[in-house]
Amino acid sequence: MTPSPLLQQTRRHFFQDCGVGVGKIALASLLAEGAGRQLLAAPGNPHEAGQTTDDNPTAPRPPHFPAKAKRVIYLFMAGAPSQLDLFDYKPELVQLEGKPIPPSVIQGQRYAFIQPDAAVLAPRFPFARHGDSGAQISSALPHLAKVVDEISLVRSMHTDLFNHAPAQLLVNTGNGVPGRPSMGSWLSYGLGSEANDLPSFIVLKSGGALSGGAAMWNSGFLPSLHQGVPFRSQGDPILHVSSPPGVDGAAQRSSLDLIRELNKAQFAQVGDPEIATRINAYEMAFRMQARAPELMDMSQETQATLDLYGARPGDGKAAFANNCLLARRLAQRGVRFVQVYHGGWDHHSNVEGGLRSQCGQTDQACAALLQDLKQQGMLEDTLVVWGGEFGRTPMVESSAALGRSLGRDHHPQAYTMWLAGGGIRAGASIGRTDDLGFHVIEDGVHVHDLQATLLHCLGLDHKKLNFRFRGLDVRLTGVEEHHVVKKLLA
Repeated sequence: MTPSPLLQQTRRHFFQDCGVGVGKIALASLLAEGAGRQLLAAPGNPHEAGQTTDDNPTAPRPPHFPAKAKRVIYLFMAGAPSQLDLFDYKPELVQLEGKPIPPSVIQGQRYAFIQPDAAVLAPRFPFARHGDSGAQISSALPHLAKVVDEISLVRSMHTDLFNHAPAQLLVNTGNGVPGRPSMGSWLSYGLGSEANDLPSFIVLKSGGALSGGAAMWNSGFLPSLHQGVPFRSQGDPILHVSSPPGVDGAAQRSSLDLIRELNKAQFAQVGDPEIATRINAYEMAFRMQARAPELMDMSQETQATLDLYGARPGDGKAAFANNCLLARRLAQRGVRFVQVYHGGWDHHSNVEGGLRSQCGQTDQACAALLQDLKQQGMLEDTLVVWGGEFGRTPMVESSAALGRSLGRDHHPQAYTMWLAGGGIRAGASIGRTDDLGFHVIEDGVHVHDLQATLLHCLGLDHKKLNFRFRGLDVRLTGVEEHHVVKKLLA
């Protein structure tokens, strides 16, 4: 049954067809307001209300100022790796192991699973200094230790949230509740894409579950064409991207042309930007059908490169390594933001065994990515980020009721991340925590400060990259005052 034409009439149709002068005046006012809502991220952004569907909505756009980085590969370690066992060595913990942590340190603190006066747990691995920088790295990360002069360690990270889902959302979207645009979406919106036949924002996953879920790569209130697109690490990157048997390229192109014309006609009537997104998605999918087989064909890589990463295409046990190599291939092809998620770092029990397993899956590939990018001449304009949503406590978590022992609880007050490549000062160590690794005492870096710094490396002022939503100019870094971490910059 076809709905009545009257039921299909929108306010836009009414003003368009009524012929009343005051209606046209009102329409002009509404259109002007709509154009104002789409704040420009940078000069020349095609985000205006009157944009036609013939424009490329993800075309490259100039940054606010000259950029050092063109793209980002973000290695997100979901679950919160223990900084005290990997990056932030504290001899005092060795001396105090088994003793209650001093009351003066933990005053006013709350924890998810342990009592604040729980006993101290020493680092589970020995540390040593490496490279010309002399950075202390755990023996659990032997491959990263070899490239430590390429990275910048931030040992003074801190966050506002201590549960996994909201904390993961804060790192990825700038807000602890679902519904906000992710960092990759903001970059796609602000800078567009240099990849004509691939999405500007691609997501790769391995390891355990992600507490923040798909909200971590959602476009939120930005047009949905800026949403992250999850890829598989083998076979077709997206299910059903290949044409079904019996459908050749000419037939599919003809069908898409017809669908495009119908969508353009609808767009001309109602002006819904999601229709432009739909048109762009159809066209992108068609181009990807030609690009996907070449992208996923790891036989193009030398055996030396596969061995460098520890990649074994088709082997699920090497999923993270395969994803890191795929991330480099995507970056080579102009993808603006590649988010590589690896879950499984939530070690409430047996932190030593858990880290040994997780580092065994990820350490080689992380170091290989830096080496490979440098060999390809890409590291200087590719920003690589590694880290989780918060840190782990210097106190031990043990619970007979929960079957836990020798673990660490959530710790938002201090943790470590590292960065490398485009615009980042290599071999630096930023920030310091107290003798127990509990509180930041020098050069604290909030999650929003890190986000502001990443945007800066890409030529974007975090205060100017905003979008009018529900009457407010919303930005990735929130409304409070946050700053670019200048000590991190090359």
